[in-house]
Amino acid sequence: QLQASGGGLVQPGGSLRLSCKTSGFTLGYYAIGWFRQAPGKEREGVACISSSGGSIIYADSVKGRFTISRDNAKNTVYLQMNSLVPGDTAVYYCAARPYYSSRNYEASYDYWGQGTQVTVSS
Repeated sequence: QLQASGGGLVQPGGSLRLSCKTSGFTLGYYAIGWFRQAPGKEREGVACISSSGGSIIYADSVKGRFTISRDNAKNTVYLQMNSLVPGDTAVYYCAARPYYSSRNYEASYDYWGQGTQVTVSS
């Protein structure tokens, strides 16, 4: 099971840190991805981190602003989001798959969290 948290309302230019905590399985065996879905849009991949943390990919839209990291001892993956813009408003989900790939697409993931709302607005 995965639990995403840390969402909220933030002004443009602000920051948030999302957390994805796992229970029932060992996080260290899985690559973790963050996805987001804005109203009326398809779910899109934001970032993915390998099980060791040694390989990371980002969507072009968040490169240089978002940072994904993990602490396997705490069974937690983080998404630090800086310089937020209204276009980042979405429900953010974390997901797990047992392998890392540079192709970060929804169907490749086996387990999903429930999502946390991020709203960027003045």
